[in-house]
Parts: sequence; structure tokens; C-alpha cells
Amino acid sequence: MVLFILFTVLILIAAVLLILVVLVQNSKGGGLASNFAGSNQYLGVRKTADFLEKFTWTLAVLMLVFVLASSKSIPKYKGGAQDAIES
Repeated sequence: MVLFILFTVLILIAAVLLILVVLVQNSKGGGLASNFAGSNQYLGVRKTADFLEKFTWTLAVLMLVFVLASSKSIPKYKGGAQDAIES
């Protein structure tokens, strides 16, 4: 049961981070990447966009792994069918 709760919390954290990262991005080249307009900066426009895309894919894969792991850790009911009807 504790493992299932842990995976549920990790899924929620990954989902919130994924929402924030997707909202920061802009499909037309804006978003957070547009704030770094200087071409001689360490994290330029292209590197910021690459980082955000890689971070988005990493969070999506992590969510998939957490969901699959949580499905294996769901607590199982050990009682019979009659016990479930009476309760």
C-alpha cells in the first residue's frame, strides 16, 4: 500500500511539472526561449528550446514508468466474493 501511495505522489509531481514545462514552451518559437534573445549567451534560444523538449520527453517517459509500476503495486483484495457482497 505504501508503494502505491509513493507512485501516486510521484505521478502527481511529474504531471504538474509536465504541465508547467508545456506551458512555458510556445509552438511558434516564443515562450521561455524568447526571453534569451542574445546570441552569445550560454543558454541561447536554441539550447533552451532543446532543453525544454528533452525535459518534456523525460517527464512523459517517467510518468509512463510510474503508471506501469503503480499498476503492479495496487493492493489486491484477498477475500472471497461472498465477503465482498456482505461488506
